[in-house]
Amino acid sequence: MITTTDYHTAGEPFRIVTAGVPDIPGATVLDRRATAQASAEIDAVRQLLVQEPRGHADMYGCFLVPPDDDGAEFGVLFWHKDGYSTACGHGTIALGAWAVRTGRVAAAPDGDTEVVMDVPSGRVTAVVTCAGGVVREVAFRNVDAYVIGRDVEVGSVRVDVSYGGAIYASVPASSVGLSVSPADCTALIAAGREIKRGLAGTSWASHEDSRLSGIYGTIFYDDLGDTPSGPHQRSVTIFADGQVDRSPCGSGTSARLALLAAEGRLPAGAVLTHDSIIGTRFTGRVLSGGASVATEVSGNAYQTGECTFGLDPEDDLGRGFVLR
Repeated sequence: MITTTDYHTAGEPFRIVTAGVPDIPGATVLDRRATAQASAEIDAVRQLLVQEPRGHADMYGCFLVPPDDDGAEFGVLFWHKDGYSTACGHGTIALGAWAVRTGRVAAAPDGDTEVVMDVPSGRVTAVVTCAGGVVREVAFRNVDAYVIGRDVEVGSVRVDVSYGGAIYASVPASSVGLSVSPADCTALIAAGREIKRGLAGTSWASHEDSRLSGIYGTIFYDDLGDTPSGPHQRSVTIFADGQVDRSPCGSGTSARLALLAAEGRLPAGAVLTHDSIIGTRFTGRVLSGGASVATEVSGNAYQTGECTFGLDPEDDLGRGFVLR
């Protein structure tokens, strides 16, 4: 049997596996990711939990693993319907809330508590703010973000490419004749897949550690101008093979912050108000840096259930299916 605690962060699902996963060996979390990718036994658990009828085409979750060293509370392997990602901001926010709410990390009823975790892209920290014993906000401090390329031609459009734990292509939705709205969701998926395919195998999709290479997602955004505190944008990230992020995408927000900082739109103290395709919100800011920037993205996450999953040996569908 496999047990999970399910969360959502700004509408995006996150399934935390708490028991039932085989041991995933490796010296580091990044090594453990490679083990999971290569192991049919381990990947069978991912498929069981992410595919229908237990999951769906836009499901997301994680396996908990040991950290790289004693400096972190735990390690995390993020997964989706197509495999294992290198970073996940909305998942990091959910894990921070989960760690404090379950008592895995001791927290005072009022004030901030740091939850340090190792993920494939590096070490990240969720800062969990409590008031009256209730989690009010989670801000995650990501690995450094930076710009990879500007005005990169991909077919008939031009995109900006940046890194925020994973590599993203950013493009105004209007440049493909669309807007970030549920009505355009199907067309945004098609356009996002096309841009990702167009960048595959190019130098723009390359990281110095090849295990972190590849365009993870395409971010379409509508620029809504500026508030007194900074830029206001609405975006949707089409990641993996056509998955739609319901949240404003945490690591994608970091990648956007690097681009906005390079444009001079995020001076010290400025905040990006970042809305999702369903109207939920993260806020983001640059903490420090130059060519590479330290970022912080804030939101909150909420438990939606606790589940126990199994596989009937007589079930003809086995680990499930994906229908889209």
